[in-house]
Amino acid sequence: MLSFVALDFETASYSRHSACEIGLARVEGGKVTAQVSWFIRPPERRFNFTYLHGIDWEMVKDAPDFSGVMPDIERFIDGADFLAAHNASFDRSVMRAACAYYGLSLPAQPYLCTVNLARRVWNIFPTKLDDVCGALKIGLERHHRAGFDALACAEIVRKALEKIGEPDFRTGYLPG
Repeated sequence: MLSFVALDFETASYSRHSACEIGLARVEGGKVTAQVSWFIRPPERRFNFTYLHGIDWEMVKDAPDFSGVMPDIERFIDGADFLAAHNASFDRSVMRAACAYYGLSLPAQPYLCTVNLARRVWNIFPTKLDDVCGALKIGLERHHRAGFDALACAEIVRKALEKIGEPDFRTGYLPG
């Protein structure tokens, strides 16, 4: 049975390496088995997106920087078949930029985009996370907080797996 980790980043500014929160939800055997989120102290104090996620410098100033959180991320995602993210190109670019900034290796797992998944499996448009969650009746407690967004993303993948079945999901939907 597939195991995967859904992830979501929140960023402080327009700089992709400015991760200020990460949320992770691990799914094994078709069930969410673990969920975590951590604040991350970005390299600069500039926060452009507080209005969106509610996170500001005071909340993260004593948190570890990305290099301090990455060992925990690596332990959490170890053994996962893939990483899932809603608009995966964004989350993948944050991971890539933060790893490059701190001189860290990227995780080896491929990314699955739940925006594309929602379009292909259910023909959902628009595909913002709250729209997809509404269409699929998935609770989204606090949009733009990484832990809640990651859990919602995990539920999208779980529902797709239920609808499609794992064999067809593996051959038709998993990233190569």
